[in-house]
Amino acid sequence: MASRAPLHDVSIAGDMIRLGQFLQLAGLVDTGGEAKEVIADGLVTVNGEVDVRRGRQLHEGDVVELGGRAARVSD
Repeated sequence: MASRAPLHDVSIAGDMIRLGQFLQLAGLVDTGGEAKEVIADGLVTVNGEVDVRRGRQLHEGDVVELGGRAARVSD
């Protein structure tokens, strides 16, 4: 059985946040440019599936993974 990435909750201000913004907020990337690159390269998963849309809307409970690190959207 594969081990899952350690998960941490990241609070957002509203009902949703876009994937590129969340990657920065969660500390998974340092810049918006880096977020754009890792998303376009197919390195980011949302709820276990690769998503290449930087503007993907995330809501409470969504789990984003990148490079063995994971963050869950919380309110």
